[in-house]
Amino acid sequence: MIDEFDDAISPPFEIHEPETWRAPIIFNSPHSGSVYPAEFLAATRIDHDALRRSEDSFMDEIVGHLADEGFPVMRVHFPRCYVDVNREPYELDPRMFDDRLPSFANTRSMRVAGGLGTIPRVVGDGQEIYRERLAVDEALARIDLLYKPYHRALRRLATKAQQMFGYAIVADCHSMPSIGVSREDKRRPDVVLGDRYGTSCAGMLADAVEETFAALGYSVGRNKPYAGGFITEHYGNPASSLHTIQIELNRAIYMDERRRERGPQFRKVAADFSALAEALTALRFDSSGPFEAAAE
Repeated sequence: MIDEFDDAISPPFEIHEPETWRAPIIFNSPHSGSVYPAEFLAATRIDHDALRRSEDSFMDEIVGHLADEGFPVMRVHFPRCYVDVNREPYELDPRMFDDRLPSFANTRSMRVAGGLGTIPRVVGDGQEIYRERLAVDEALARIDLLYKPYHRALRRLATKAQQMFGYAIVADCHSMPSIGVSREDKRRPDVVLGDRYGTSCAGMLADAVEETFAALGYSVGRNKPYAGGFITEHYGNPASSLHTIQIELNRAIYMDERRRERGPQFRKVAADFSALAEALTALRFDSSGPFEAAAE
């Protein structure tokens, strides 16, 4: 089975790196993968369309063109409901498995409790994914062959940016449903920025992202309902000149959520991400530490 799902998702992720970097800004799309291994689909109790509701549909396309503009772009091909790289490596739910998990597994996180661990138990709307319990070896193989290589590659890319420019920015790009699970929930802002409540990046970076989107006509929120996941928390270390910010884009802006099709504003939204990249290129580190606007 390991060889089967390894062959089905080849390559498991892609990095599009420009010949000449404009700035050390990495645009990452970890949840837009849509390549579903056949043996995974055979083991699920819900249909393909239900599984796909967990995808950050088309986010990889919205940022993909930025590689042609001088910014590295990373995208994942496998779906988040198969392996979620925006979790700790071993956030695993014991209820999913037919034998004992290793002692190093984190079985008590809030994400595991919600069924959304590294190997998710449910899709975003709470539907159970699997017909039967999984073998622990199956989960560990997915982590070894998909999750770990992805994070090694992202870390290498961030390190390269730091070596070239002295600092790095990871813009972790996601999309969110226009409203929450409850029908009483209000429509969410157009964009929600997550900086782990000011800890994953310099404040002026988060301000610049917010101001750029606001100037483009988007309503912007911060940290609610999304403050940033494992990638934002794990890579964000401003003290070592590595800054991460999570960008959640409201799907209703750029797509038909029900039909899962690109909407009339799709090209405009992609162009607005070019404007964001340009705005962040105008930021630099001052010797005293914080970001400042580059001199004209």
